[in-house]
Amino acid sequence: MKKAIFSLMFIALLLVLAACGGGENADGGNTTEGTGSDGGSNSSAVDLTATNWKFDQENYTAKAGEVTFNLTNEEGLHGIQIDGTDLNIQGDGSGKLTLEPGEYTIRCSVPCGQGHADMVSTLTVE
Repeated sequence: MKKAIFSLMFIALLLVLAACGGGENADGGNTTEGTGSDGGSNSSAVDLTATNWKFDQENYTAKAGEVTFNLTNEEGLHGIQIDGTDLNIQGDGSGKLTLEPGEYTIRCSVPCGQGHADMVSTLTVE
């Protein structure tokens, strides 16, 4: 009887861990790609590093057109969501958007503790 209960608990733990994903997928499964309007052949990359309750920069800059976002979690588990787009990267990963010039708000998309609401940066697309 104890073996059966232990086995069921072990299987349940494995299922929970598998559902969480562990933060890394070889196929980039943590990335959601979104597109805006058709941009030119311009492309740029924005590298973001997340630690507990902050991104490494308050402001990021990119060229209008296709922009690749690369998120690295240095401390804790975080994600990025850009207001007005369907980009949502959770954990380490990358995603692409086609963006028009303007200012966009980048927010942490993974509830990460009491400072989560303040985890915001600005993206300026030129």
